[in-house]
Amino acid sequence: MDDPLPTDLDIHIAHPARMYDYYLGGKDNYAADREAAEKSLAIAPELRLLARENRAFLQRAVRYLVNAGIRQFLDLGAGLPTQHNVHQVAQEIAPETRVVYVDNDPIVLVHARALLASRSEGETRVVQADVRDPEAIMAHPDVRAVIDFDEPLATMLVSVLQFVPDTDPEEIVGPLRAAMVPGSHLVISHPTQDLRPDKVLGVAQTYTQAKAPAVPRTKAEIEAMFGDFEILEPGIVQTSLWRPDGPVTADLDLVWMYGAVGRKP
Repeated sequence: MDDPLPTDLDIHIAHPARMYDYYLGGKDNYAADREAAEKSLAIAPELRLLARENRAFLQRAVRYLVNAGIRQFLDLGAGLPTQHNVHQVAQEIAPETRVVYVDNDPIVLVHARALLASRSEGETRVVQADVRDPEAIMAHPDVRAVIDFDEPLATMLVSVLQFVPDTDPEEIVGPLRAAMVPGSHLVISHPTQDLRPDKVLGVAQTYTQAKAPAVPRTKAEIEAMFGDFEILEPGIVQTSLWRPDGPVTADLDLVWMYGAVGRKP
């Protein structure tokens, strides 16, 4: 039986996950999402490029981590499924990899369940929860059924922490870091006002009409999110520059998002 439409889905308020889907050319969005996204695109047409480069960063980070031996991923603020999601990238290399997606948008739950109807050897689940409550996420039975916190894991916070302006990021990332054993990794991408601040702050203003207003942060603020984790080479860099597969073709003047991977010593 198909999943019913969630009763708590409000299609009249723009949601960042569906706006992101629109930037990527997806169809899982509504009029409010498209209207808000177009206002942002009017200020910064490069948002489509940013979304693609951010997605590519996520995929490269997952490949790196699986090749480094990581076999479980906790993807927070996962957003709507597109192509080459975390479990698909990881399980192409190591089919036994386990993945849990977490998002607070109920429509993500519906689409993710449809995507996961056909599973490979590795376990993959989706949980509807709020990233602002990391303890509840880590205690969730579906998370505990898949993720073994006594083993190294990768926690993904890819383009999500900017959407929690009412919460100190340390209140989210700190408990996650503390629960991870040595050898675990933390993956973060985040827009920054260090680059093109006029456009970045203008876009942030348009997000005030969305369900989750956006707040860009500085490189120093992003670095603090890693705590005592060792930030792997090449450090905190524009997403296009994090271990690219080949020559970088993106116009770096337009890539105002940092990405990095840290390892718990």
